Amino acid sequence: MAHNKVTLDQLVTDFVFSMDSDDYANNASDTAVRTLALRGIRDLGFDIMKRVKAVNIDVSDTDTVPLPSDYVDMLKIGIVGSDGLVYVFAENKNKNLINNNTGDSTDYMTGYSDFIYRNFLGTEGRVYGHGGGHYSGQYRINLHENRIELTLSTSQASVYMEYIADEARATNPSIDIYAEQAIRAYIYYRLVERKSNVPAVEKQRARQDYYNERRLANARLKAFSKEEALKTIRKNFVQSPKY
Repeated sequence: MAHNKVTLDQLVTDFVFSMDSDDYANNASDTAVRTLALRGIRDLGFDIMKRVKAVNIDVSDTDTVPLPSDYVDMLKIGIVGSDGLVYVFAENKNKNLINNNTGDSTDYMTGYSDFIYRNFLGTEGRVYGHGGGHYSGQYRINLHENRIELTLSTSQASVYMEYIADEARATNPSIDIYAEQAIRAYIYYRLVERKSNVPAVEKQRARQDYYNERRLANARLKAFSKEEALKTIRKNFVQSPKY
């Protein structure tokens, strides 16, 4: 476990242990705390605490790959070239979802000079500075069939994929320490919001505390993510200036 992470088990144990006898949430069970912690992880994860996973997935005979069970959103999918760089496929929402015939390659991109990339900052453009190999392809996500359908210029045994994952589906999810207090505040807020013996002013305070901690976590994680994103972009593009 990384030093900047805390596991769900650790968070739940610490939360339950730290409750005082006069705490409004002192009778909460471990199960209730765990359930709310998972909801909090998902609540923050979709907005500010995105977990990015990278996987290699085998391509089927019909040029499809299954969507991972914890898939939330696509960041990139493509082929890792001999130079170690990822040659990213372009999304084609006009691709026929009824069947997955590969057909002719008249609509294929012909090389990295025409390559379209979509990075995790949400921008699009041509990739300059890539060297080594010519790979091209297109993809469309078929949520109904829970798969990604590919159009490939050359046969591929596997593809590389980066996606936003639902951390709450992990066996023992890990939480960035920047977001730990926000999760704890979420648990307490949800525990007391429907209790009849908790004063309305305390419920309002708990709610406000959660959103304050959420904003603080968002600010800290954004500051960290922006710096890391810039380093990653400069590292992966040959002609980009480096630190």
